[in-house]
Amino acid sequence: MAQNYIFMTDSDSDLYYEIADQRNIPVVQMPYAVNGVEYMDDNGRNNDPHAFFEAMRKGAVPVTSKLPTEAYLEYFEPILQKSDLLFIAFSSKMSATIESVREAQATLLKKYPERKFIVCDTMLISAPMSLLVIRAHDMYLAGKSMEEIAQWVEDNKFRFHAWMTVDDLVYLKRGGRISPTSAFFGSVLSIKPVLNVGRNGLINAIDKVQGRKNALRTIVDHTAEDIEQPESQELLIMQGDVPEEAERVKEMLLQKIPTIKSVRIQPIGPVIGAHCGPGTIAIAFYGKEKQ
Repeated sequence: MAQNYIFMTDSDSDLYYEIADQRNIPVVQMPYAVNGVEYMDDNGRNNDPHAFFEAMRKGAVPVTSKLPTEAYLEYFEPILQKSDLLFIAFSSKMSATIESVREAQATLLKKYPERKFIVCDTMLISAPMSLLVIRAHDMYLAGKSMEEIAQWVEDNKFRFHAWMTVDDLVYLKRGGRISPTSAFFGSVLSIKPVLNVGRNGLINAIDKVQGRKNALRTIVDHTAEDIEQPESQELLIMQGDVPEEAERVKEMLLQKIPTIKSVRIQPIGPVIGAHCGPGTIAIAFYGKEKQ
């Protein structure tokens, strides 16, 4: 059913470019820089995930930055000139970028008072946000209004989960998430963190386990505990240049939860990857409401 408004999101959703193309979803591309050279995250269209993570392994320190209001105006204004707009944004708790979105929204609504422009703060990022975007877009294709979809996002955003582990604590240390001492002893003792995207809109360290295999088993176990309606959903495994491990995690999931409809594996994008590093594995799914 044809809609009288545009459904849009940003690349921090890690919405793979082929899916965005198939669904005709416009995507705001987020910036990052490697060795002083700036790029835009195009969700796999031209970026080479292996080259990106290999550069990190060799010592490159990618930098991400806030997209300015002017850039959002360039994305949004051509749409508002012709149509209303529903924008699905990544978590306001992980970046000040939402301030630029809000400023652009206010400016354009003054300029085009006849238009409607709704911004949804998903309190999510990467894989769980990607799953939310796909479900919300199904509603868009079914003819639901902007208001109906925005309310659905608000009511359901805390039911999209991601359980993850990282291979090297140094990237979290750079982001200020753990102390240098914790990073040192974690590396020495092969301690691996178990993390999730919480109701607070942040990535939270929930536990530490010894060894990579235990960490992967733990995130699979948490998925089995939290998932709902596995028979009707596709799970998403995001991997930071460790495709073989991602395949093993897929096998573990299908053994643990045999009723899963399907499991898709996808590379982590560079903006997200800059903060979690190579070796990251995350499982995203729809489940119980986060507490």
